[in-house]
Amino acid sequence: MAEIKTRYSDAELAEFKAIIEEKLAKAKAEYNTLRHIVMHNGTNDIEDTTPSFRTVEDDGAFQLSKEEASQMAQRQYKFIQNLEAALVRIENKSYGICRVTGKLIPKERLRLVPHATLTVEAKEMLAKQGKN
Repeated sequence: MAEIKTRYSDAELAEFKAIIEEKLAKAKAEYNTLRHIVMHNGTNDIEDTTPSFRTVEDDGAFQLSKEEASQMAQRQYKFIQNLEAALVRIENKSYGICRVTGKLIPKERLRLVPHATLTVEAKEMLAKQGKN
């Protein structure tokens, strides 16, 4: 009888760690860009090359884009936190184990969603129950 695998090997964990670290670097760069957009106060300083005669409509569009950037920054921050938590799970060798079923999350899923903590089946089961 074949042995059922209960966790990923150190080599497999190293592969996932590299994927996560690459995504984390990109996510942090994007987050910093979004934060800059949100924090930019709209004054005409050295960085601002736009004319100082904006209309009311321009101000509304500018505010909307800042609000959108703020929401995107919040989502990106949560993504960063999830990736960092995945790195902790790699370090304690619990990475890739479904928190509901205890089964290994398939490699294909982890490559696409490296911070996943649920198998697709567990996620669907929780969705049917109205939990997550």
